[in-house]
Amino acid sequence: MSHVEPLVDQSVAAASAALQAPWWKGAAIYQIYPRSFADSNGDGIGDLAGITAHLDHVASLGVDCVWVSPFFTSPQRDFGYDVADYRGIDPIFGTLDDFDAMVARAHELGLKLIIDQVYSHTSDEHPWFGTSRADRTNPKADWYVWADAKADGSPPNNWQSVFGGPSWTWDARRGQYYFHNFLTEQPDLNVHHPAVQDALLAVARFWLERGVDGFRIDAINFAMHDPALSDNPPAPPGGKRTRPFDFQLHLHNQSHPDIVKFLERLRGVFDEYPGAFTLAEVGGELALREMHEFTLGSHRLNSAYGFDFLYAERLTPALVATAATSWPDGPDIGWPSWAFENHDAPRAVSRWAAPEHRLAFARMKILLLAAMRGTIILYQGEELGLTQVDVPFDQLQDPEAIANWPQTLSRDGVRTPMPWCATSPNFGFSVGQPWLPVGPEHVALTVDRQQGDPHSVLAATRAALHLRNERPALRWGSLEVIEAGDQLLQFERHQGDERLRCSFNLSPEPTPWSAGGRTITGTGDIGAGELGPYAAVIEEIE
Repeated sequence: MSHVEPLVDQSVAAASAALQAPWWKGAAIYQIYPRSFADSNGDGIGDLAGITAHLDHVASLGVDCVWVSPFFTSPQRDFGYDVADYRGIDPIFGTLDDFDAMVARAHELGLKLIIDQVYSHTSDEHPWFGTSRADRTNPKADWYVWADAKADGSPPNNWQSVFGGPSWTWDARRGQYYFHNFLTEQPDLNVHHPAVQDALLAVARFWLERGVDGFRIDAINFAMHDPALSDNPPAPPGGKRTRPFDFQLHLHNQSHPDIVKFLERLRGVFDEYPGAFTLAEVGGELALREMHEFTLGSHRLNSAYGFDFLYAERLTPALVATAATSWPDGPDIGWPSWAFENHDAPRAVSRWAAPEHRLAFARMKILLLAAMRGTIILYQGEELGLTQVDVPFDQLQDPEAIANWPQTLSRDGVRTPMPWCATSPNFGFSVGQPWLPVGPEHVALTVDRQQGDPHSVLAATRAALHLRNERPALRWGSLEVIEAGDQLLQFERHQGDERLRCSFNLSPEPTPWSAGGRTITGTGDIGAGELGPYAAVIEEIE
C-alpha cells in the first residue's frame, strides 16, 4: 500500500501556514556532494555545471532547498573541507560564473540554495596560514593556535586529532607547535581572535551578496578551544575505540562557551539578508546541549543537527523517540534538523536493514523522515535507496579510512558516483574514469530505472515529500510520542485542527497494530490488526 490523498482544504491550510513560517522551518533539504553528483567535462570528478544540469531532478522530488558541499579552492586533502581560498572556486569544480549559473537555475526552479562554511580551520595552503607561520610578530601571527613545546620537546598537551595521532604538529619556522583537530594539513583558526571573526564574517557577506540563501556550518563546535590548553580527561571505559581520539572526553579542544558569542555576531550578518538560513553541524559528547545553546532565542542560529541517526547501528523506536522528544515545542528551544544519511556516514539502508528487506525499509524510512518534526535533510541518492559501496583499499581516497584501516568504515562508500542511467558508461555520471568506482549493485537503482516505477523508492520519496508539503501538521506541527516499543513506533503530529497519527514498524517481523483513523498514506503490508515488516501508515484522526 502506498498512496497519498491530499484534500483541497489541506492545500489551502498549508498555503496559509506557509505564509506565517520562514521558508526553512519544516523544509526538506537535498545535500549534493559535488565530486560525486554529475561530471560535465569528462574528467571523472563532478562539478558545478553538472549540478546545474541535474537540478530538475532535485526539484521534482518536492524538496525546498539544495545544500552544496564544499567547492572552494582547496588542495583536496579532505576533499574541500580544507579551504585554501574561502572566496574561490576550485578549478576542478568550475568557475564563479558556473556558481552563479547554478544559483540562478536553482532559483528558477523555486529552490533555495545553501552552501558549506568551514570556520573552525583552513588548509595549510591558505595564505592566512602562510603569513601566520612565517614568524611570531606578523599581523596574522595569532590567527591560528600556536603553542610552545614542553620542556622535553613534546606537544603542549594530550589532545588527539579526529583523524588519528596528536592534535599538534611542529613547525620549524616559528619553533612552535600548531593545533589541528583534524588533518595535519588543516590548522585550526584562532576564532577567539576578533580579527579572525571579522574575516570570517566578511566571507559570509561575500557569498550572501552572491545570492546564496544560507549556510550549513561545518563542525562549528570545534571553532574554539580552551586557551589554557588543559589536558582532556580520559573517556570512561566501554564504547568503540578505533582511534586515539576515542580515548578522551573532548572538553578542552572544542566546545568553548564563547562560541555562542561568535554565532551571535554571525546572526547579526544574516539579519541583514532577510530569509537567510543558518544550520549548524554539531557532534560529540555535548552535542545536544550545544545544539540547544547555538539555536536559543532569535539572536543565534536557526537550526542544528547532530549525529543521532548518522552513526547509529540500528534504527529503533527508542532512538527516534529520544531524538524527537529532546526538541520539545517551546519558546526557549530551537528548531531541530534531521539527517539519516550524509557524506560522512554509511548508507542507512546498509546499516539498518538486511538485503532482502532493503526496498521495503527504504520506502518506510523516507516516510518516517518526512513525518519528523523539524527540517529534514536527504543526501544525494537517498531518494533511490542507494546502498553502501565496498570500495577496495587500493581505491580508497578518504584520508580517515586510509589512516585507520580497517577499523574505520570508509566514507568513500557513501561518496561513490550518483547513478543516473543504467545503460550509460559509469551510469551516466561521467564519460571519463570516475574518481571513485561506481557501485555495481546500483545498476538496478538508477534514476532512469526508477523514474516510471510506482513502487520504487524514488516514487515513495516524491509521495512522502508531497504529503509533507500538503499537511501543515507534518511540516510545522507539534509531536507527541504515543508508543516506542521493541518494534512499533507511534507518534502524533498536531497543527491547528489537524491531527495525524504516524505508525511505523521498525522491524523485519510483523507487529500488532490497531487503526485509529482514516488512512491517508502508507507503505508495506498494512492489515486490520498488524503492520507487516517495515510497514508504515499515517492516519487522519477526527
